[in-house]
Amino acid sequence: MSRGGGDCPANGILDDFKYDVHDEYGPNLKVLPTNHEVKELQTILRDRNTSRSDFKFYADRLIRLVVEESLNQLPFSKCTVTTPTGAIYNGLKYERGNCGVSIVRSGEAMEQGLRDCCRSIRIGKILVESDAETHEARVVYARFPEDIAGRKVLLMYPIMSTGNTVIQSVTVLKEHNVLEENIILSNLFSTPFAAKAVVHAFPLMKILTSELHPVAPNHFGQKYFGTD
Repeated sequence: MSRGGGDCPANGILDDFKYDVHDEYGPNLKVLPTNHEVKELQTILRDRNTSRSDFKFYADRLIRLVVEESLNQLPFSKCTVTTPTGAIYNGLKYERGNCGVSIVRSGEAMEQGLRDCCRSIRIGKILVESDAETHEARVVYARFPEDIAGRKVLLMYPIMSTGNTVIQSVTVLKEHNVLEENIILSNLFSTPFAAKAVVHAFPLMKILTSELHPVAPNHFGQKYFGTD
């Protein structure tokens, strides 16, 4: 397929959604800076004509951009290194004690992107089931590093429509004594409704998404894993 993924309608429900992020959602929700590359990736992932192989390829690209920006929210400390020529360089390094947690199943699509950026990082998992009619979410499985209470946690979940799944997942993390301010949600697409719900529930948690839009591409997990 062409990189554009198909014709784009001149107008309709998926026209650009305008908002003031800081005023409406507070300082802890950040949207990936939108340039032509990011917008193209979002367009391809929303296009119903995109093949699964192309979908996965471009999804991995967007995941990598979001993960890298999410990692930029983690704490750094100053360090000094010696270059091969003997020069002294004043730089930065990640502070120790970071881990990832993916919300199964769609969150697992983001694990490789995190591993590509952080070699040997430990990754836990949360499985949340939602009622098809009420959308009420409940956690049925959770596995974390034993010392997760003392770590910064990158929580991975690509699509937020209502925010219920993320709210339940963060609640479980807090039950394991993870501080709310030590959690960073790494997300690809969120509706404004979901973003407001999560920000209201956990105002100290950082959220990084690539787009806020009233229509979320809920086909993401099925398309990515080939189960549609």
